[in-house]
Amino acid sequence: MSALPEPLRTALTLATTGVPVLPLRAGKAPFGNCRQCANNACGGRPNMKCAGPCRCPGVCHAWAAATTDPAVLTSPPWSAAWRRAVSVAYHPGAAGLTVVDLDNAAAVDWAREALPTTRIVETTRGEHWIYRGAMSSHNAVRPGVDIKSTTAYARWLGPGTGTMTALPAAVRALAVKKPSTVRPAPHAGTVPARTEGGECRHRTPAYLERGIAMAEQRITEARSAVHTTVYRTFLAVLSVHGRCGCLTDAHVTRLFTAAQAKGESPRHCTDAWTNALTRLGL
Repeated sequence: MSALPEPLRTALTLATTGVPVLPLRAGKAPFGNCRQCANNACGGRPNMKCAGPCRCPGVCHAWAAATTDPAVLTSPPWSAAWRRAVSVAYHPGAAGLTVVDLDNAAAVDWAREALPTTRIVETTRGEHWIYRGAMSSHNAVRPGVDIKSTTAYARWLGPGTGTMTALPAAVRALAVKKPSTVRPAPHAGTVPARTEGGECRHRTPAYLERGIAMAEQRITEARSAVHTTVYRTFLAVLSVHGRCGCLTDAHVTRLFTAAQAKGESPRHCTDAWTNALTRLGL
């Protein structure tokens, strides 16, 4: 074991604990794909977001190549990579983890105010906050903050300190980007009818609640074409409530939650919402 490169020794130790690992080259980047896998010509690995048939024995497809299999980690193609590796990365999502990557002091200060404490690993510029539980990965969820989990890798910088806690709703909520155009300025000639008192009729609690509940039900009852149903439902909601300022972040979260319960990713929800806004000119 002592003759093995230091990164490989670390990787094998992590693998025994169930953490999938891969080597990183200079620049903290994964090794590039081989010729057969270049430009994803192989179709990608089976565990990628868009599943493919690739079973390349090399270190291809970055985080998707991460493994706990010592036979793979010490195989000739991987051994060649380990000899050139400068550090070890791991796939948090496959280990059932989420890493909140805080890239600067301001981001760390924000986390200390906004997030529950958990296992913390110091980085060269900030900290990694590691939670138990996986979710989708997102970059730049706020200044200096990335979420690394199911489709990302994180550098192994040591075990850290503190007790790891369950992934909180506050972190999951970071992935649900509320478009700033939820309450846009009224467009001339397209403002919904208002009462004589100047109050929007949609602000009647029963009216608005019924509309949101019907939208949630429509998404929940979708048996096929979920993507299309979610988009059309968002479009319908925005066509009625998009210009009057009635929608709140809580309403948008309810719609996104219903869509994600049907298998939509936070990114797909955000894309559908943005497309609906664009379609309506909001």
